[in-house]
Amino acid sequence: MRRSYVGQPIVERNVMSTSTMSRTAASQSVMSGTSAGRKRRNAAKPKGRQLNDAALAEVRRLLGDRERRRDLLIEFLHLIQDEFHCLHASHIRALAEEMRLSQVEIYEVASFYDHFDVVKEGESAPAPLTIRVCDSVTCMCMGAGDLLNELKASVDPNDIRVVPAPCMGGCDVAPAARVGDREVGHATAASVLAMIEAGDTAPNRPDYVALDAYRAEGGYRVWEQVKSGALSVETVIEQLSDAGLRGLGGAGFPTGKKWGFVRAYPGPRLMTINGDEGEPGTFKDRYYLERNPHAMFDGALIAAHCVEAERIYLYMRDEYPAVLNILRHEIAALEKAGLCTPGFFELRRGAGAYICGEESAMIESIEGKRGLPRHRPPYIAEVGLFGRPTLNNNVETLYWVPSILEKGPQWFADQGKEGHPGMRSWSVSGRVNNPGVVVAHAGVTVSELIEQCGGMQNGHTFKAYLPGGASGGILPASHGDVPLDFGGKLAELGAFVGSHAIVIFSDQDNIKDVALNLLDFFTHESCGQCTPCRGGTEKMGKLLRREGALDEEAIRDLEQVMRDASICGLGQAAPNPVNHLLTYFREDL
Repeated sequence: MRRSYVGQPIVERNVMSTSTMSRTAASQSVMSGTSAGRKRRNAAKPKGRQLNDAALAEVRRLLGDRERRRDLLIEFLHLIQDEFHCLHASHIRALAEEMRLSQVEIYEVASFYDHFDVVKEGESAPAPLTIRVCDSVTCMCMGAGDLLNELKASVDPNDIRVVPAPCMGGCDVAPAARVGDREVGHATAASVLAMIEAGDTAPNRPDYVALDAYRAEGGYRVWEQVKSGALSVETVIEQLSDAGLRGLGGAGFPTGKKWGFVRAYPGPRLMTINGDEGEPGTFKDRYYLERNPHAMFDGALIAAHCVEAERIYLYMRDEYPAVLNILRHEIAALEKAGLCTPGFFELRRGAGAYICGEESAMIESIEGKRGLPRHRPPYIAEVGLFGRPTLNNNVETLYWVPSILEKGPQWFADQGKEGHPGMRSWSVSGRVNNPGVVVAHAGVTVSELIEQCGGMQNGHTFKAYLPGGASGGILPASHGDVPLDFGGKLAELGAFVGSHAIVIFSDQDNIKDVALNLLDFFTHESCGQCTPCRGGTEKMGKLLRREGALDEEAIRDLEQVMRDASICGLGQAAPNPVNHLLTYFREDL
């Protein structure tokens, strides 16, 4: 006799339970072949999906002599997707065999990212060519919905797949589309179909300042001074702090302070560059990388030296095929010129997941996992990539580093308004005459940015704007003179500047439609890890779409839960557009 967990005696009997007897009977029935409708399994074969020798050979050919490292899983999935336009179950099985991973480990990663198409046995593969039409907020205003419908009606779905897609960073040329790997601005059905007819589906690499031209203009001169010790690490960090340079990917943390924090933790250390600018309305990083990529590389080498990082992982979004082409070419040029050792810059390709713009989710993705944000603390400055102290910087932040060290911190600080040091790159799109990247002082107002973009389009009156992409809220034109910067008056209004993405709306735009577009984006991009975000974004969309009077009490209650209980900034900021819709734009309800 033994004791139960609560101290009551349990009498052991040599008797099968009812459920055990049922299972045994069922098993015997199958073994005897008497179970109706069930085939007897061939005992000579192992259970589960069998390894296909041809698929294994194909996977081995694609992987070549690359190390079968776990952190390269997403890169390997890209190789297969690029070759076969999908991920067949047989290839997932073969990749699992080759990497000594379970199939579920591969599947959970592949199914997490939008740019991977998993095809199970018996399912049809997608068409060989995919057209993606951006349905983000600026493109929505510029007719993306009509473009999507017209293209679907104009192609054979067996040959061409037409799908909506989140922001592609082409807001300045909205509506934006992508035909295969060719990015298309000001897209029309006629222009897209003409490109397909001509076979123009490869990346179109723009003209840019390559390595030799950059060095001829004095590029990497400051880096040489830092490397030689002529410019000390302490001086570099001090000058960046005096300049007021902040992280320009969204959070705005002081750059010098961040470098100092990472340097203070015991090595070995690593560095990451976050090029996953997926915030709707943002395209400034793409702008710089397509024109002058070595300013970022220059700043990155300085940063890595200052924190003694052993390697730099450059995470770039898959939505920028031309940028990826440039980066591969210029990394090879840096290695050939001896400015860095082979492998010091390791380019990693995103796979269509907005959440990987969050630094800890990006690190999970670099490690070959699903992009799930980590709980903090510890922060990545202490426990980051592969468990090491990690410095993470945005593309534009690094872009300014060489200029600040060459011209002095005061030069940069003086570019801003009083109390707002430095200059910023603003992605301006929407109802303005000349959308694009505007380099202007920190603390600029949206009214000033509209003027610098040639004013409002003819027939449009300024009504509202996004001060910081989808996450930053929606403010009315009456707040058009609020200084745009981290904190301050903007924060008092429940908004923030974030990635410096400014989208302008006019009297011809319904702000409820805008808020729903942004909310649908957050619903689609939620990683699903926490219930307040996963369920909250979907529920808030349903509440806004409900017929009749809005249940504002339920909306406000849900908003508070999402802000208080979501793991990361996505769920915490997702209610911002709805909050401002109810506060400032009740006439559009």
